[in-house]
Amino acid sequence: MNLETFQNRVYPVKNKLFRFAFRLLGSSDDAEDVVQEVLIKVWNGRDQLDGIQNIEAWCMRVTKNLSLDRLRQQQRRPTDSIDKGSQVHYSALSPHDLVETTENMKRIGELMAVLPEKQRHVMHLRDVEGYSYQEISEILEIDMSQVKVNLFRARNAVREKLLKTNAYGLK
Repeated sequence: MNLETFQNRVYPVKNKLFRFAFRLLGSSDDAEDVVQEVLIKVWNGRDQLDGIQNIEAWCMRVTKNLSLDRLRQQQRRPTDSIDKGSQVHYSALSPHDLVETTENMKRIGELMAVLPEKQRHVMHLRDVEGYSYQEISEILEIDMSQVKVNLFRARNAVREKLLKTNAYGLK
């Protein structure tokens, strides 16, 4: 892999890597460090990467592993909400709709944060990052059926709690 290939295939996914690391670590400084480690690891091992078909999924897997290693070292878990890791701009919405959408996104992030780890990771990768089932399977190193089951369960749990909250106005 030469510099041009690195810039075209690896560098464009750095923001996804950051969001994923941030979601796992809960700290932008730690996430930046992990992404930098991933990019260095890819560059240093560029000669061995020619056989990898999906470099993005491979980078996500490395990001996951380095993030989990860092979490084990620091003995902490992710605590920030989803809206902190993925800033969405709603310029076309009215102020009322903007507040409602922001509150719903915040609530969904809170609900996702209490999901079991696999469900949380699968839902984040699919619904926030937009990865395919196959890519998620490769990133998390689990079977495709486990990806689908975990995503179904995560979405159901979030949907049910969100519907209860909206119906009764209670948490």
